Amino acid sequence: MRHLYLNGTWQPSASGEGVDVVNPATEETIDRVPAGSPADAEVAVAAARAALPSWSGTAAAERGRILAAAADLIRDRSDQIARIIATDMGAPYGVATRVQTLMPAEVLASYAQLAETYDFEGGRVGNSRIFREPAGVVAAITPWNYPLHQIVCKVGPALAAGCTVVLKPSEVAPLAAFALAGIFDEVGLPAGVFNMLSGHGPGVGEALVTHPDVDMVSFTGSTRAGRRVAALAAETVKRVALELGGKSASVVMPDADLAVATRATVANAFLNSGQTCSAWTRMIVHRDQYDEAVWLAVEAAGEYTVGDPFDERTRLGPLVSAAQRDRVVRYINRGQEEGARLVAGGTENPRERGFYVRPTVFAGVEPGMVIEQEEIFGPVLTIIPYNRGEDEAVAIANGTPYGLAGAVWAGDEEGALSVARRLRTGQVAVNGGRFNPRAPFGGYKQSGVGRELGEFGLEEYLEIKSVQL
Repeated sequence: MRHLYLNGTWQPSASGEGVDVVNPATEETIDRVPAGSPADAEVAVAAARAALPSWSGTAAAERGRILAAAADLIRDRSDQIARIIATDMGAPYGVATRVQTLMPAEVLASYAQLAETYDFEGGRVGNSRIFREPAGVVAAITPWNYPLHQIVCKVGPALAAGCTVVLKPSEVAPLAAFALAGIFDEVGLPAGVFNMLSGHGPGVGEALVTHPDVDMVSFTGSTRAGRRVAALAAETVKRVALELGGKSASVVMPDADLAVATRATVANAFLNSGQTCSAWTRMIVHRDQYDEAVWLAVEAAGEYTVGDPFDERTRLGPLVSAAQRDRVVRYINRGQEEGARLVAGGTENPRERGFYVRPTVFAGVEPGMVIEQEEIFGPVLTIIPYNRGEDEAVAIANGTPYGLAGAVWAGDEEGALSVARRLRTGQVAVNGGRFNPRAPFGGYKQSGVGRELGEFGLEEYLEIKSVQL
């Protein structure tokens, strides 16, 4: 069994217990990681607290240098890390390389640069000087769907800001976190600045969230779990950043290129086998174009080959676990019970082994249906008609408890931008605008609190002090 990374060394867990890591494509156990305990959390937090004065006092340029070295090692080892993610999480190897590994390296490099260029001590308001200082000890709790990217989106800015970190990765797909801990150790990150302990949320996670020496919690996961984190953190009045669920809409205006919009929406909805919080899982199309849009979506879905993550032909790998597959199957059954039409995919497992779901498309979906309102987290696209104009389309798009991402498609870019401004969501792509890893990412409503990525992400980990002269 592996060890935890605490205070600059690899140490066994005090619990002596472990969690099996399962390959979702084969259902075979491939590794075992410690099931950390509250006692381990105590060691990790104490190490982070002890390291905070020295690390926060380290020149920002030096912090940036260490982060840049770590980003370089992620790039150098992208093949190895991508293979880890393809094996324990199930992402197709190409996606595991481009999206799951090289993009986190780019994000970490961006924080290395920001550490050197951000003005931590600038600004005046009248007779006051304004300083931006580290928030303190950060507990970072991350999910399994983007197991390296979600870590880097928290650990990168926290370390750049001068905070120290205790990371609890998901126990479902934890192996990329162990690889990153090894990289930080190799580049010379001082002992205690970064600590990593695997384990379950109710044990390790809650011990960190409630710990009085943890100053801030940054959590990514389900909205249900986010509510629990926020409630527990409130007892000690911690700063909390939450990146939670989504049910993002792709709004297609009548003058859009329907074929382009449909193919792009299907691709986004099915990325990472649909296990993406910002996926455009609701396509909203005018009634006059609805039948054509459904046909185009079914045609596009047919191109998503399900298979082994290491097969070059595979576009959809398995879902991460048996529990996740069962969850998605329940939603597909619920959609049919509600009267939606299953026009592609379904519940039958296309392979003999592994936690697979076929690429699935629902037509005849009406606002308010469970499959239109709730996050499914699988390769399931719902297509919803609107009958009148822009106002109705926007109302449908805004008609869920979530507001994480979205898309607008229109022949007139200014018209598309106008619709995008009306969407109650944190990030919108207009006519396929490319994802920008330096732009702020985060949600409205029950999709979360705070922002990640770029300068806005860095500022989540800074306190503001005014000194009157």
